[in-house]
This record gives sequence, structure tokens and C-alpha cells, in this order.
Amino acid sequence: MIQSMTGYGKAVLQLPTKKVSIEVKSLNSKSLDLNVRIPSYYKEKELDVRKRIAASLVRGKVDFSIYVEMTSDETSTKVNGRIVKQYMDDLRSVLPTNELSEIELLKMAVKMPDALKTEREELDESEWQLIDAGINEALKEITQYRTDEAASLEVDFRTRIQNIYSYLEEVKALDEERIEHVKQRLQKAISDLKVELDENRFEQELIYYLEKLDINEEKVRLANHLDYFLKELDGTTSNGKKLGFIVQEMGREINTTGSKANYAPMQKAVIQMKNELEQIKEQILNVL
Repeated sequence: MIQSMTGYGKAVLQLPTKKVSIEVKSLNSKSLDLNVRIPSYYKEKELDVRKRIAASLVRGKVDFSIYVEMTSDETSTKVNGRIVKQYMDDLRSVLPTNELSEIELLKMAVKMPDALKTEREELDESEWQLIDAGINEALKEITQYRTDEAASLEVDFRTRIQNIYSYLEEVKALDEERIEHVKQRLQKAISDLKVELDENRFEQELIYYLEKLDINEEKVRLANHLDYFLKELDGTTSNGKKLGFIVQEMGREINTTGSKANYAPMQKAVIQMKNELEQIKEQILNVL
């Protein structure tokens, strides 16, 4: 079963004093490109979070975020009264008292360094356990999203592989006709030259020429690659890189068949195979 690298997962927790939103989203990438944004007081857990995301999502450009919104009436930022009063006294000493009111002095003082102090929030292990469960929920949701996204990709892959099978059968059906067409063309070319023809030598040269145009090996290998691709789709794991390698081998056989075809009706079928394969190549980049 394949998985897409495109996905999104979210979990929202309502804690006693805060609302915590956990989001994870991913796009396709050749490797794991992980970006983690979490509040500073959870930083000591970041390494563990990264390991879990890597183990769960394996590959892709992944953005993981934890957003915290305080919902209680309490605030961690306080006015540093002693410092503010000192600033106000200093301002009075350098400014005439009749020019500034107390409110204006206060406005100036609270903008000074250290006028406000923020109490650093410490990590609460019991709170983190709830967030930890939320991370699991978000990862589970994005994994399901990836699986659902891949289901439509799989349907498309199977359809296009069957189309290539059909065009391959068309190529096989045209092969005998192609060989006869090549023979007739060569015979006409020699006839137009109006020269004496050694039939034995002609047959030898014709056999040599036709051997160079033989596509039996390409047809067999392409059919094997198509079977292998479908077998991998039926597997229990998702391996987009392996599927990509198989697609490359398909392309090699199709291109060789096209270069050897030397017959317009067969080349049309080859072009159709190339078109189907290009569509697969574009979509395979998004498979995990």
C-alpha cells in the first residue's frame, strides 16, 4: 500500500490555562526536510519530537508547529514597580515638574528597559503528557491523510499501467506487419537501383538488418517491468523511490522500442506509451 507525501494533521487541546494547537503538514521531497516550531518552554522535548516525526513520516518536506494561546486571566508579564518608580524619579529630576503629568511620566517609564518582567514558564510534565498525546493524534491524522491521498494515485497508476499494457499488445500485433513492411521497402530500394541481386546475399543482409530492429527483448522486459510495478503497488509498504526506478526502466525499454520501430503505426503506439509513462513519472514524485 503506497502513501502520498502530501498530508495535513491537527490536534487542539484545551488545558486549564491555555489552548494548544498542534499542526503538521507535509509536501513531497527527496528526503526528510523537517522544520519544527515550538514554544521555548517545550524546547527540551524538541529532539524527542523530531525523532517521532521522522519515524512516523519518513520522507517529505514537513512543517511541525505547536501554538499556545493563553486563556486564563493570569499573565506571565508583570510591571516591575520598583524599576518604573525609579525611572519616574529620574525623569522628574531632569524635567520641570510642571511640563509633564504623572501619567505622561508613567508612559515614558514603562517603555524603558526592564520596566516589564516576564516570568519564564517551566515545563509541566503532566501538561506535556497531554500535548504528547495530541502530537500522536496529529501524526495519526496526517498518516491517514497520506493514505487517502495515495488511494487516488494508485487508481491512476493502475489505469495508466493497463493502458501501457494495451499499447504493448498493439506493438506486438504490429510487429509482423512491420517486418514485412521493412522487407518490401528494402526490396523496392534495390529494385529502384536496377542492379543484379544475389538472393543469398540479400537474405543474409536482410537477416542482419532485421536483427538490429528486433524488439522481442524490449517487449519481454517492458512486460516484466509492468508486472513488477503492479506487484510493488500490492505490497504492504510504500517505496516511491523503488517505484521511480522501475518507471525509469520502463522508459528505457519504451525508448529503445521507439528507436527500433522504423514503422509509423508502431511509433504512434510507442508515443502513447511515453505519454502514459510521463504522467506516472510526475505523480510518482509524490509517493513516499
